[in-house]
Amino acid sequence: MTERKNRETDPTPTPPSPQEAILNLALGYLASRGLHVATELGIADLLKDGPKNIAELAHTTGAHQQSLYRLLRMLAGHGVFAEEPPGHFRLTPAAAVLQVGAPGSVHDAVQMISDMAGDGSWWTAVGRLRHSVMTGEPGFDSVHGMGFFDYLTQHPEAGVWFDRGLANFATPENTAIVNCYDFEQFHRVVDVGGGQGGFLAEVLKAFPTVRGVLYDRPQVIQEPAYLSAAGLLNRCEIVGGDFFQSAPSGGNVYVLKRILHDWGDERSVQILRNCREAMEDRARLLVVDAVVPPGNDPHPSKIMDMLMMVLLEGQERTEEEFRALYRQAGFTLTRVIPTPSVLSIVEGVPKQ
Repeated sequence: MTERKNRETDPTPTPPSPQEAILNLALGYLASRGLHVATELGIADLLKDGPKNIAELAHTTGAHQQSLYRLLRMLAGHGVFAEEPPGHFRLTPAAAVLQVGAPGSVHDAVQMISDMAGDGSWWTAVGRLRHSVMTGEPGFDSVHGMGFFDYLTQHPEAGVWFDRGLANFATPENTAIVNCYDFEQFHRVVDVGGGQGGFLAEVLKAFPTVRGVLYDRPQVIQEPAYLSAAGLLNRCEIVGGDFFQSAPSGGNVYVLKRILHDWGDERSVQILRNCREAMEDRARLLVVDAVVPPGNDPHPSKIMDMLMMVLLEGQERTEEEFRALYRQAGFTLTRVIPTPSVLSIVEGVPKQ
């Protein structure tokens, strides 16, 4: 009786049994999909001015009231929204970042991951994970009959969502990365595959003596929005090209942020070799990507690696895997610098 009484009054949560842990993991896709649906319905934006009852939320979104209530109740159990009082929902800190345009918003990133312009292209690709595991080929290709980037080219609306989602991921990362590395020692920073210049803009803002080169496909760099908005075009050269073919010469440091994880080893080495050919012997290479840590602890890179598996030929890599790539491409890996984001700076120098 004493033992039972202690269990009833002890506030310490009981860890789940092995069976519960496995079943919770197996059912996790329901919480994920529920988050996607709530984001698509714009629930967080409807609550920005204060709590609302479920009847009002259902009326505004056109949803079935009881079904919407059950969805939000489930998400509240994960810290997304809170039900107070019964039948009324309010924002939580986690729900607040689902608002469009809010500080630290991840709205576009969630939209990209979940449904990309409403076509279900990512969701169906993840459903082909078994195919990827059995064949080593992206599930995306088997669903859509073409590669991921070819699909974006042929479906411009999906490409728009992809660009917006990537920018949403990148914005908080960029400042964290720039604060962890001294770019002031370089005169000319070349951002290879730099998109619309979000990362390069942060470098130039933080280090006024530095000049930049934004390098990406011509159609991507037509409107370097971030550099233009920051008034930095006068300190930056915009160069169109294909990093599988070449890289601009004359840089003191070459940055590839979230580039190599899209590609397999052979094509990654090709990109790196093109940078090596463009570099002087004293220049440096910075690959900014997630570095998968050893051991059994959870890490965001291990989840993202599954996404790479089903979407693309690429992968998230360990330090040793980066070291091997660098060796093949004519570089020596000098150090790995963690940042407050999930990304690390993998620094290299040309082999002498």
